[in-house]
Amino acid sequence: MGDAKVIPFDEGERRGRGRARPPLDDAPEERAEPEESPGDGLDEALARGFAFLRRRLTGEYEVDDFGYDQDLTDEVLLTLLRPVFEKYFRVEVRGMENVPDEGGALVVANHSGTLPWDGLMLQVAVRDRHPADRHLRLLAADLVFQLPVINELARKAGHTLACAEDAQELLARGELVGVMPEGFKGIGKPFSERYKLQRFGRGGFVATALRARVPIVPCSIVGAEEIHPMVGNARTLARLLNLPYFPLTPTFPWLGPLGAIPLPTKWTIQFGEPIETRDQPPEAAEDPMLMFQLTDQVRETIQHTLYKLLVARRSVFF
Repeated sequence: MGDAKVIPFDEGERRGRGRARPPLDDAPEERAEPEESPGDGLDEALARGFAFLRRRLTGEYEVDDFGYDQDLTDEVLLTLLRPVFEKYFRVEVRGMENVPDEGGALVVANHSGTLPWDGLMLQVAVRDRHPADRHLRLLAADLVFQLPVINELARKAGHTLACAEDAQELLARGELVGVMPEGFKGIGKPFSERYKLQRFGRGGFVATALRARVPIVPCSIVGAEEIHPMVGNARTLARLLNLPYFPLTPTFPWLGPLGAIPLPTKWTIQFGEPIETRDQPPEAAEDPMLMFQLTDQVRETIQHTLYKLLVARRSVFF
């Protein structure tokens, strides 16, 4: 968005006293800004589209060894997600100044919503709202990479397995890495337990941050819990389909594919102050007590922020 044009006016007139307004003939001539026609946006979109197609046809794009295709992500995947972020969930982003402008960092967020919309919205938030236009590389569960089509799209979007080796490598490269330690316990929890954080595993993400000597940025997401209110879990179906859970919501599976459409809740994503790890000794990653303390600190920070955001929220949808 461009800055609004400020039209100067007489200071004395603003205060209701002082100098009289100069005669019209003496007033400086103002040049009207050319109005932007609706076709300008369309022309720009077409130009970007043709440029993207040219790069795909000529091979003028890069894919890293994790499968990340930044060109495809920026021009296609995020373009498709952006209307959902801005118009459907109307995501408000706070505390982006707590995310470093450069270098590795580990963003740790709560996980919820039955389907992983929160991870996708977090990725858009960082890309669109960070002043340095950073990309977020999310760590995802094994199941994501076992599903046809989803596997390929996840790789192209920069996601990788939630394992210490991949996370360590990305952080060493100075990437911004996102992790949701609750995993399926968080995203698949019943609606009655909304905004109650589940166990954060064994602190593996803390050990990774300590080894890479990067800050941990707590992140709290409000709004995702209500998009698919999970009122039941068909465990027998889940076992047959080899899924961690099979959600029953007020709309799914009763309305078929339409029941998978999320409710248009109002979201808030808040990044907290980073927790530094640089001052810790090299052997800190092997100290189970320190890992427990830092894990608990991150979890409590996110939980406390969730409660504050919920108290301040006017309603689920506005």
